[in-house]
Parts: sequence; structure tokens; C-alpha cells
Amino acid sequence: MLQKMQQDALHLAAKPLDVFYVTESTHVAHFIKEDFDRAYGQGWQCTVGTDYGSFVTHCHGCSIYFGIGSLSILLFRVIVNQVAEANLFQALETVNA
Repeated sequence: MLQKMQQDALHLAAKPLDVFYVTESTHVAHFIKEDFDRAYGQGWQCTVGTDYGSFVTHCHGCSIYFGIGSLSILLFRVIVNQVAEANLFQALETVNA
């Protein structure tokens, strides 16, 4: 995952906990997913909790797993439109170059 996207994920995960005092895992996941869908295109999935397993298929370079406090967060993207996907990452790589 690109550095900017990683920073966005960490910031977005902390925001509902710190600013809105949301502690329900489902609400935190929804907040992160919706913001990533807006910022980076559709297809983002987010799992937040303290005890879960996962086995997912995701787009290359589009996943992150991290923890904040007692919560573990898995954020990943599935392919929605392969042509749009290719164009998005070309644009993101150009911006970061």
C-alpha cells in the first residue's frame, strides 16, 4: 500500500475513536471504508475487532493490517473495475513520484 494511503488509514482509524468517541467496531469499519471509497475508488473492505480471522483476496498493493489500542484493523480493496483500477494507480504513482 502506498505510504499516503497507509497514513490515511491510520488517521481515519483514530478519528472516530478520538473525535467522535465511537467505540463500536462496526461504526469504525464503516467510517474507514466509506472514506477510502470516496478517496481511492470503490471496492474497499474493512474489518475491525479484537478477535477474528480472515482469508481474503485483494488487489496488489491495496491492503494494510494494523492495531490501535485493543482494536485490530484490516483494510483491503477488491477489484471492481480493472480498467479504472489501472488508471487510478498510474495517477497515484505519478503524484507520489
